Amino acid sequence: MKYWLILFFMIFAVSVISQNIDIDILRNINLNRNTHLDGFLKHVSNSAGPVAFGLPVVMFGLSYLMKNTLTRKHSLYIGASVLTAVVITNILKYSIDRTRPFDTYSFIEKMTSGGSPSFPSGHTSDAFSLATALSIVYPKWYVVVPAYAWAVTVGYSRMALGVHYPGDVLAGALIGAGSAYLCFRGQLWLQKKQTQKKRIITH
Repeated sequence: MKYWLILFFMIFAVSVISQNIDIDILRNINLNRNTHLDGFLKHVSNSAGPVAFGLPVVMFGLSYLMKNTLTRKHSLYIGASVLTAVVITNILKYSIDRTRPFDTYSFIEKMTSGGSPSFPSGHTSDAFSLATALSIVYPKWYVVVPAYAWAVTVGYSRMALGVHYPGDVLAGALIGAGSAYLCFRGQLWLQKKQTQKKRIITH
């Protein structure tokens, strides 16, 4: 329970960041971006959902083909982490109902899709939940570094393309990483309970 409270207060702190600071940072990122990278950033931005949802599905399918129960377990944990992040993100989106920056400020250049409420960033939440979950189950540098590099680039792309404030992206990253950690702790708790139950039965 305490982890949920910590996450809530962190998100609340992000949500009350000065609007002036938020838009000043966004203006600088959006209007001073390298426009030659727009195509690349659009592809990275659009990859968030398909990769975050597709990878655990592929892992789950491969686990059956390889008859690998550990991979199956990892795929279920990663999938649960992403789904948890999606639920939390959407609850906050429609509860806070923050207007997108390009709707509020005419000088912001919108370069990709962004239709739902702005806070928090769903793409960033998806990316960080996947990156954190992968890093927990496969704690190798060649997994952790690329996973977080991709997640950070997704977050940056949402600002550079003009569809999210920095506060939206920071909150999305916290929710994504927090969801993966909470699901990991929940998994450990279930394993502990199952072990205790088996001991009781055997005795």
